[in-house]
Amino acid sequence: MVKVKINIIYIFLALVNMNLIASDDDSLYFQFEPDLVSLEIGDSINIKVSLLSRDGSLSKNQFLLTGEWGSVEVKPWISNPDGVANVRLKVYKPGSFNLNASNITNDRFKRVRGSLPITVPYPPIDKIEFVDPVKTAYEGTRIKFFAKIFDQAGVLRNDIEPIFNSSNEKIASFDKFGNLSINQRGRVELTVSIKDQTYKNIFSRTDLRIIRNPVRKIELSMKEGSYRTGDVITFVAKAKTASGKEITDIPVEFSYTGKANYGIGLPASGLITPEGKFVAENPGEYTVYATSSGYTSSLTIKIKARNIQKRAQLIGHGLITDVFTSDLWVWQGVDEFSDRDFAITGTWEANGEAYFWEVTDPSNLVIIDTVTVDARTVNDVKISADGRIGVMTREGASSRKNGIVILDVSDPFNVKILSEFSDGLTGGVHNAFIYDNHVYAVNNGRKYDIINISDPTNPWKVNSYELNTPGHSIHDVWIENGIAYSSNWSDGVHVVDIGGLQFSEENRHTIMKNPILQSAGKGSTRNPILMTSKDDTTGRNHAAFPFLSQSTGDFYVIAGDEHFPFGLGEIQNKEPANPRGGYHFLNMNDYKNPVEEAIYQVPEAGSHNLWVKGDTLYTAFYQGGLRVVDISGELLGDLYKQGREIAFYLSNHPEGRIPNATMVWGPQPYKNHIFFADMNSGLYAVKLVDFDDEDD
Repeated sequence: MVKVKINIIYIFLALVNMNLIASDDDSLYFQFEPDLVSLEIGDSINIKVSLLSRDGSLSKNQFLLTGEWGSVEVKPWISNPDGVANVRLKVYKPGSFNLNASNITNDRFKRVRGSLPITVPYPPIDKIEFVDPVKTAYEGTRIKFFAKIFDQAGVLRNDIEPIFNSSNEKIASFDKFGNLSINQRGRVELTVSIKDQTYKNIFSRTDLRIIRNPVRKIELSMKEGSYRTGDVITFVAKAKTASGKEITDIPVEFSYTGKANYGIGLPASGLITPEGKFVAENPGEYTVYATSSGYTSSLTIKIKARNIQKRAQLIGHGLITDVFTSDLWVWQGVDEFSDRDFAITGTWEANGEAYFWEVTDPSNLVIIDTVTVDARTVNDVKISADGRIGVMTREGASSRKNGIVILDVSDPFNVKILSEFSDGLTGGVHNAFIYDNHVYAVNNGRKYDIINISDPTNPWKVNSYELNTPGHSIHDVWIENGIAYSSNWSDGVHVVDIGGLQFSEENRHTIMKNPILQSAGKGSTRNPILMTSKDDTTGRNHAAFPFLSQSTGDFYVIAGDEHFPFGLGEIQNKEPANPRGGYHFLNMNDYKNPVEEAIYQVPEAGSHNLWVKGDTLYTAFYQGGLRVVDISGELLGDLYKQGREIAFYLSNHPEGRIPNATMVWGPQPYKNHIFFADMNSGLYAVKLVDFDDEDD
């Protein structure tokens, strides 16, 4: 056990460590007491944070606090209305961190920010150990070994590389990556240690017995057929003795070579897994090899182009140039409007508007009503499944109440505000979803509140779902069949049972096809139950969408990135932004152990919102435009490189808020068209046509 030591340095200088950014009157600053902190892992300390005016008085301005993910926990995370927060800060990992503060304003680019430096020294290393080392191996093979290093605080130290050694390199020898080449029979002692001589007495050992290798041939097989780029082919390798007996516990390594059909002798590219699953990215000729014990077998295959491309033809466009457009939702009307179609779009860093459109004729997109609320940003808009209730999210309200606004949209030509709900939502609502008479509202990026709207004129909070990891945050939540899929930046995707479908004859097929629904049903709005999660080591998880493959029966959650490495020029400076990101396909067949199997990312473009219909992915790729992707069949590797993209559309309108700058926010396939919102130029409707079709 490490002896806890707290070293706090007080520096009583009011204006030190403020990291000021201009506010509306450029007159506020943060004061941290103490203003520099050094803690050991697991320690905590009380911190007083105040937002002061230039004369040293309290600002009467509320602010938010955040710690760094996985490392710094801060409670509470919001100040009192006077601008004071007495918080408890706890650290979980070594390194240099910050406690960050920012005030609540209606203009996000005029917030005052401050930070408190936190230093957490690295504890000494405690132990190193092999991970499930084998005890017996065959001569002439190669095996990869792994090790874990822990410090005295019990933290796994991935920043330190292990060093592997063999007691007899003639029998077996390591490379620097932990791969052991086994040369001849015998016994060896394997050691894993740390290069730093400070820890020369910290190591781990294991014995390995090397036996005769009976393998005399490798047989390689695959299912015959015609294959295209993106098709996954499973190669089966069998190691056999001279008499034909199969040896099932011997390692086999797969590799490939290839020549592409294009270029002047270019090599073809693809991916092959240790299990023998192969996917080609280019049409051409490939040879796959299986090797073990000095024996090799190979098969050569021809790969054709996928040839699925279509053209996204513009059908209609509703131009908006005075404000930035945010999300959209398209739905079918009810009652006297049941034979007509409508859409709602939000606005970003604007004046609190949501626009209502008639889209029955996609070639004639017309605004039919506008609802304006006290907000700077209406980031998200949603419509209930029955087409009667809408919700607008609010950020940057002048009253700082923010929250959500609940609408009666049964007459889209005369939308009525039924109620507002802002209890505990002062920090703003960035995203929401309507499901089964409840609104799931993302509360200031920290949790989602579950709000009952069975009486939409009198909403009330039922419960919340919040992570317990240090520095946690959330961006998005999507509900389907009683399961909430939330996107939590570094904490990744969380799959939560909030009332999964109950088994009935009507629901039987839906439940039996979905491994998560098969185990769900114990949770509720009052008792949300986490079923599984998958961390995102990049810290960019922004969106999540469930996907049950119609062609294979595999169940995925598609996790989308959002990343602005070059800043938010699009909004802040009226210049085109340059985001990055992609979509990660997490196989949930064994939902307690999700595995990323494929990715779709457009080079030099940034992913945002997405939708899946059938085996087709519809994505908003910001400056990369609308993208439509074939996600049928087994998925593996980089889908963009495999020719799976069906179509794209770049909405670079010359009269856009930023002229000629595509910035697609979100898509929705609806009936026979694809609707999408572009931040710079409004609402679009396109349809997919063959390349030889003439324009209408």
